[in-house]
Amino acid sequence: MQNARPNWAEVSLGALRRNYRVLRQLVGKEVEICAVVKADAYGHGARECARALEAEGARWLGVTSTSEGLDLRKAGIQGRILLMTGFWQGDEEDVVRGQLTPAIWQPWHIECLQQAAAKLPGTFSVHLKVDTGMGRLGAGVDELPALLAQLRAADHLCLEGVFTHLASAEVVGAADVQQQLAGFDKAVALVKREGFSPKYFHAANSAALVMLPQARKNLVRPGISLYGYYLPFAGKAAIEPPGVEPVLSWKARVISLRELAAGSALGYNGAFVTRRRSRIAVLPVGYADGLSRRLSSRGQVIVRGACAPMVGRISMDLTLVDMTDVPGVQVGDEVILIGANGGLRITAWDHANLAEATPYEVLCSISKRVPRKYVE
Repeated sequence: MQNARPNWAEVSLGALRRNYRVLRQLVGKEVEICAVVKADAYGHGARECARALEAEGARWLGVTSTSEGLDLRKAGIQGRILLMTGFWQGDEEDVVRGQLTPAIWQPWHIECLQQAAAKLPGTFSVHLKVDTGMGRLGAGVDELPALLAQLRAADHLCLEGVFTHLASAEVVGAADVQQQLAGFDKAVALVKREGFSPKYFHAANSAALVMLPQARKNLVRPGISLYGYYLPFAGKAAIEPPGVEPVLSWKARVISLRELAAGSALGYNGAFVTRRRSRIAVLPVGYADGLSRRLSSRGQVIVRGACAPMVGRISMDLTLVDMTDVPGVQVGDEVILIGANGGLRITAWDHANLAEATPYEVLCSISKRVPRKYVE
């Protein structure tokens, strides 16, 4: 069936695998990688990305919720799956049966998992999350003795890992990062004094695994770097981040072209008025597809090896582009919203800067109605 809305995202699984290899080389063989594929792999497609990463050698994958983890199991993923934000009460049976590895930090986590794990042979692995200063999830260091005593009594559970999350890993020399790492070391020492011998210790996200080698411990959790981006490092970076390449391109086709006289009002509220005779193209993409309205009359696209400006207000389904200065544009021409052509490139950072957002938001906002096409 012909697609009436030629608007799609191309996801390069080859680029994803190359990015994984770059990070693998950086951290070395002694450090395990938990490749983060939460939020549908940051909008790239969790099932397909997880399969590619597992085939490339990733033994751990990171997700947010039980449902995300179970979806990967349904997709045939065999490796370890870390539920980085734990589980909701009532999910424990699915967590155990699905062999998902949950973060824990509350007494009820232990109680529920102990009851669920008792129905199956062997012990069930968990990772203890410690709040060292992020102020979101995790147990404070002062809460650990009671939790560890409860874990010791939970004979169907095994403490496999201890981890934390850094609030300012992308800020070079940030005092709170050093305080958090010191707090984490204190927590780890307490866990060991209480007689536990976890296999994994982890604190590093994409920024930390690059800028803070001491935070790598023996497991790291790269997310956005796998998909080709870093947050900007605030301050003078002592380490040049390794090169990764964007995995996703976003494209559409011109579905209509009109010649309009000078003084023509375009789009809702006539927010843009042509100053000359103009050739205006219509693209089948709008804010319901995840294209931020903040790009209205600010963003650009690449077409026929040239840049052309978006004009007027981006609507739910459509965007207007001024093609006057791009010779030969025709209905059906491919237009790049995110991606590269020749020496021209538009990245998720370009969208983010105009929309006062981050690449995370731009990529995760590309909606489900934009088909993903997987390419090598």
